[in-house]
Amino acid sequence: MSTLFLILFVFSHSLCVLQTQGLNSADEVNDSLTYLWPLPSEFTFGNKTLSVHPQLSLVVGGNGGNSSILRLGFDRYKAIIFKNSHGVSSFDRIRGRRLSYDVTKLKVVVHSDSEDLQLGVDESYTLFVLKKDGQSIVGEATIEANTVYGALRALETFSQLCTFDYGSKSVQVYRAPWYIRDSPRFAYRGLLLDTSRHYLPVDVIKQVIESMSYAKLNVLHWHVIDRESFPLEVPSYPKLWKGSYTKWERYTVEDAIEIVSFAKTRGISVMAEVDVPGHAESWGAGYPNLWPSTSCKEPLDVSKSSTFDVVSGILTDMRKIFPFELFHLGGDEVNTTCWSSTRHVKQWLEQHNMTTKDAYQYFVLKAQEIAISKNWTPVNWEETFNTFPTKLNPKTVVHNWLGPGVCPKAVAKGFRCIFSNQGVWYLDHLDVPWEDTYNAEPLEGINDVSQQKLVLGGEVCMWGETADTSDVQQTIWPRAAAAAERLWSRREATSARNGNLTALPRLQYFRCLLNRRGVQAAPVTNLIARSPPIWSGSCYDQ
Repeated sequence: MSTLFLILFVFSHSLCVLQTQGLNSADEVNDSLTYLWPLPSEFTFGNKTLSVHPQLSLVVGGNGGNSSILRLGFDRYKAIIFKNSHGVSSFDRIRGRRLSYDVTKLKVVVHSDSEDLQLGVDESYTLFVLKKDGQSIVGEATIEANTVYGALRALETFSQLCTFDYGSKSVQVYRAPWYIRDSPRFAYRGLLLDTSRHYLPVDVIKQVIESMSYAKLNVLHWHVIDRESFPLEVPSYPKLWKGSYTKWERYTVEDAIEIVSFAKTRGISVMAEVDVPGHAESWGAGYPNLWPSTSCKEPLDVSKSSTFDVVSGILTDMRKIFPFELFHLGGDEVNTTCWSSTRHVKQWLEQHNMTTKDAYQYFVLKAQEIAISKNWTPVNWEETFNTFPTKLNPKTVVHNWLGPGVCPKAVAKGFRCIFSNQGVWYLDHLDVPWEDTYNAEPLEGINDVSQQKLVLGGEVCMWGETADTSDVQQTIWPRAAAAAERLWSRREATSARNGNLTALPRLQYFRCLLNRRGVQAAPVTNLIARSPPIWSGSCYDQ
């Protein structure tokens, strides 16, 4: 595969056009830019236009060619590509006109038949799109990938190459032939979705997952419960979801399994979070003994072994739902003041010669032990690392959020890290412009190559205090896409000095692509994210 690509890449290199300019106007797309998002690792293109048959067929090969995930993905993307195309027009059919097409089939070769989806799964692929003329080594459109998940990423890229031409009423691929070899820069490219502050229906969560696949994000961090509500069914402790807002704002076990399955068919893992010992007031609605007292409803009662029985029960039930190797245990914003003012907890602390800080550490480490016993790798918010770095389990993944500089410290001590600096990647911060999100660099301050490898990637966070079904998608997009390209594409390709010329027109184009696919992505250049357009105008100039 690599030898073939090298031959094609060198042969066609002279066809490649330098990307140096931006949009000149709202009604003219600058052809010097490559409107693929995120930008592939390596690619060349030409100057020909190819037509794509509306009955495009799938031809498969390799050990994984018969994957149901692949076939579902092809059908899904075929529907997207030909959304505006209705086959041969009635006018041409009446005249008996027979049309010929340059691309009539898509060949997909998947080498592995494994559909296991875990952190670091191979998402690389090659994609060739050219006219079959008897002289080419490969014909028409060909995808080659080691796994079905690499093939899904290639299908997304292929769909973005296909454009509906309103003049001919056909789907065309411009600037062919295309030769693309692509793979992600980071293994972890996440989006946090908060369903505790506002309940999101299952269909809305699926819509978010679908839109994530368009930007090649691959981890949904499901912040399913928090102090405000506990909407998830836990069979071992059935009263826990009494902490939901209402009996209609809940997720059954079957709902959660369906979400995980839906995500997998898009190449997206679901990492659940149970935030302990803070952010847990809602637990006590069903089991009041989890509260230290009625005036101290969080952190959870550290003095009772039954508290950890509940934690273990929750994780046991959730392990049957969430196969992903990472599990988030929170550990942030823990105010332990009321532990020391609650009589029986204070007595327990004295008996164990602990301060409240010691008890916080004890709780976090105990929760980690439970998660690890269930074959999970624990992820914790950075406060745990900031407070007791030498005590954390070595398997811990440190999740940065408070600001810059944490990942360099974490990887220097041998921990893995996820970058989510709230100043640039918290989507509920509506005053953060797209360029700040785009220019944020997960490896900033990390120069040692071995330490750079410990940064798993990053995650944009959609906290739900001011987002519900009515506005969650326009809050997520398009800024999440800015982070998505940072996490997928090569660093040198996303570090141009003038992003307004090189990245902005492409992001505007991708935002319009999202809109065409039914995603309510807000204008890119608004001063306040998710706000509507300020006046009439083209989607491509907002």
